[in-house]
Amino acid sequence: MPPAPSIRKIGLTGGIGSGKSTVGKILSNRKGFALIDADEISRALTAPNGEAIQDIKKQFGPEFIASDQSLDRQRMRELVFSEPEAKKRLEAIIHPRVLERIEQQLNQSSQAGFETALIDIPLLAESHSRWKTRLDAVLVVDCWPQTQIQRVVARSGLDQETVQRIIATQASREERNSLANWIIFNDGLSLDELESKVTALDFKF
Repeated sequence: MPPAPSIRKIGLTGGIGSGKSTVGKILSNRKGFALIDADEISRALTAPNGEAIQDIKKQFGPEFIASDQSLDRQRMRELVFSEPEAKKRLEAIIHPRVLERIEQQLNQSSQAGFETALIDIPLLAESHSRWKTRLDAVLVVDCWPQTQIQRVVARSGLDQETVQRIIATQASREERNSLANWIIFNDGLSLDELESKVTALDFKF
């Protein structure tokens, strides 16, 4: 089912710890944009007995499925770090399903009267060939890498080395920023300052 043509589609992206989810919530609350979260969809697919679990078990083996029948994220993270080809195999299972659900949510948003949908896509730069014809514009949330590390360590409990490895697997700041129609530099800002900066953006295009 193709997305309704009447709704504008803005891709929202940023490196891990950049604050893009916070920016998404601000825009949803203050600008009235529909908010579609690709990462949330992906997590649902790999939650206990999620739709992707059986295919992951077939592709990678039952040892990658936790006792509650969800994806064993730690084991999969270690595999993806050590075998880049594994990441492609996992994405081949997850990404088509994520795209299908995003299109469903776009149609639902259009039918509900939303004029603009903000699609939160963590790895937009890494998969831009898949997205460039599906989006009307891109908003990037940016910050210094050291800030990313500090934020992720504080919120997730992951150690600094693991976070650095995650950042190393993602697109560079330059690659992400090169795609942007708008860039929010979210470093050293209070929540109120970030909200002011975000709501001041002109989304006419």
